[in-house]
Amino acid sequence: MEGKVTYSPEEDDRMIEAAFRDLMDCYLGSNHRKKVEIIERAYRFAKEAHKGIRRRSGEPYIMHPIAVAKIVLQEIGLGSTSICAALLHDVVEDTEYTVEDIEQNFGPKIAQLVEGLTKISGGIFGDRASVQAENFRKLLLTMSEDIRVVLIKMADRLHNMRTLGSMAPNKRYKIAGETLYIYAPLAHRLGLFAIKTELEDLSFKHEHPDIYEDIQKKIEATRPHRRAVYTDFALPIQAKLDELGIKYEAKARLKSVYSIYNKMENKHLPFEEVYDLYAMRIVFECDDQSKEKNMCWAIYSAITDLYQLHPTRTRDWVVTPKANGYQALHLTVMGPDGNWIEVQIRSQRMDEIAEKGFAAHWKYKIGDGDEESELNAWLKTIKDILDNPEPSAIDFLNTLKLNLFSSEIVVFTPAGEPVTLPAGATVLDLAFALHTEIGMHCIAAKVNHKLVPLQHELHSGDQAEVLTSKTQMPQAEWENHMVTAKGRTRLRQALRRSVQPTINRGNEILKEWLAAHDIPDTNMVMTKLQGIYQVGNRDELCRQIAAQEIMLGEFLIKPLRKAAAQPRQTPGIFSKLLNFGKKTEEQPTTAPAAPAEPVNPKKIYRLSTSGDGANFKLAPCCSPIPGDDVMGYIDDDGLVEIHSLDCPRAQVLKAGFGSRIVATEWDKTDDRFPAHVHIEGIDRHGILQELTYLISQTLGIDLRKLSIEASGEVFACDLWVRVRDVEVVERLCASAKNVNGVRSANRIH
Repeated sequence: MEGKVTYSPEEDDRMIEAAFRDLMDCYLGSNHRKKVEIIERAYRFAKEAHKGIRRRSGEPYIMHPIAVAKIVLQEIGLGSTSICAALLHDVVEDTEYTVEDIEQNFGPKIAQLVEGLTKISGGIFGDRASVQAENFRKLLLTMSEDIRVVLIKMADRLHNMRTLGSMAPNKRYKIAGETLYIYAPLAHRLGLFAIKTELEDLSFKHEHPDIYEDIQKKIEATRPHRRAVYTDFALPIQAKLDELGIKYEAKARLKSVYSIYNKMENKHLPFEEVYDLYAMRIVFECDDQSKEKNMCWAIYSAITDLYQLHPTRTRDWVVTPKANGYQALHLTVMGPDGNWIEVQIRSQRMDEIAEKGFAAHWKYKIGDGDEESELNAWLKTIKDILDNPEPSAIDFLNTLKLNLFSSEIVVFTPAGEPVTLPAGATVLDLAFALHTEIGMHCIAAKVNHKLVPLQHELHSGDQAEVLTSKTQMPQAEWENHMVTAKGRTRLRQALRRSVQPTINRGNEILKEWLAAHDIPDTNMVMTKLQGIYQVGNRDELCRQIAAQEIMLGEFLIKPLRKAAAQPRQTPGIFSKLLNFGKKTEEQPTTAPAAPAEPVNPKKIYRLSTSGDGANFKLAPCCSPIPGDDVMGYIDDDGLVEIHSLDCPRAQVLKAGFGSRIVATEWDKTDDRFPAHVHIEGIDRHGILQELTYLISQTLGIDLRKLSIEASGEVFACDLWVRVRDVEVVERLCASAKNVNGVRSANRIH
């Protein structure tokens, strides 16, 4: 943890005033109407309210609101109202001042923004459930009222991430995981690409500092070579554009550290084999928006005259912008070094929207335009998620994540109207996107004039006509063929209306049976019952009871009384969460021993094994081993469950249940842990014998399972071994690569 810095009162004042003057200089240099007086009043008010309060780093607290205000102005492009709200955003939460005080001093608009930004302490999910999930829900609900709330919140999160080093390790994991899981994709969806990239990199830096530093050093070491390659590629293009008389700026855009790491992990590549480290961006000047498309294609034509075009990697986001307003023409060509290079072509207007997000201009600069209608459509989608009458923390987070991250496709109605949907959307998703009634009664569709069923997956460019019938009724299994939040939510609502009387009757039967056997109606009892009958929620349990599909018998009394007596009463959403991403097969590990005393999340938890067993259990979804970057999650039994920091389930836990996250350190151990290694290469006689001899005899590694498949001249081999730590796996992979014919050997997480 970074050390605290202490300042004298005089140094405090000088530092605070210098930061505020810097903010005002930036404001006066912007193109906003100059409302200096109200910004200065907001600053003085916030400074007085936060007087004497310091951040964990030791600096005066008022430095944080000033920094957030500067991000709001410089990096998002908002004006005086948002700057004032940013300066005041923590006043109501952290001091004795109220929203009414803000309204009295600064007017209703700023007060409304501050109220939207003020965090909540309770929530609809209950005290033991995810406060974070409720905060996200509250944040998104305010978006339909004023988009600036979420934009200022983005600035707040960005500054918190920039200063995260002063926090305790478990807090860093929680905040970094939450940022990567929710805020980065939300920034992407709002078109805040620069902020999204920085949030991802900062999250990655705090979760994997060693890997981050290693990639940074390699980027720096290869800079001269990259610059030379880029110059060789760019000079002919620049000469051609100069010849055409186009005014433009050309620059190399380097991949972020996080995206480089993702590519290395997903493709199992070393850094040296990630060739598309940079893209070229051409930003041209054009005063007439109607001429932008022609200029994009003129530049495209000039580039393809010089270099070979990749036939399947051209993306026209000019004619059909992304749902977040992003416009550009992307093409990929073969560079002089024999590697593919992406070129992004944009006007200055497109570039500003791409970097700062069109949401910043919504209703405040551009008025009624395409961007506004696109934003409204997306906000409506978010409201559909939030309007679900019975949301649970984990369902909410997963649905939100799905809709934030989804790549878009565009399909067309018979009238030629474009409809934007997530990739993987089906006819059912389209039907509900067009209208709820169409969704309820759809029976099939004509896609490109061909009859297809409801579960047919749509693709960009499809022309689709939904066919309906008045006699058709919605079916529960439809949800398995849908990816959009709107469709799923409306379907659930319709199904719930039709079965609600049955559910109510089953609920009465259940309550009477529990009361008759002196069993309290608690969360743990419900969780136990749902587990016994393998149903997902209480409504389904009650429906099946009323329909006599399940019977409440004497055999339930003992386990339910035992469940009721357990001290931890955890909502059913926890059991859902704990099953998220789990593998069905058991993975061998040292049996965990119950901790002698409750785990303190504020302290670093040392992972050790002894004759009594391990003081942790390995999560089967990612099977971490000593040496991996891991975190602990305190489960319902008080045991520490260990996850790799990159594990998808760990991302959910960090974002939804931060209070249960604990920072961990591995102790040295002689125990063995399961690991999976994938090897590929050119097939030849005897190669399998060499590999198995290398592993079991030369390296002395315990081989537990082996699967090999050859196709033509190529083979693929999967090994399951038991090892002491990451170094053993790395040694195995390095040794395997030295075997004649082996081209790659990588650990699979």
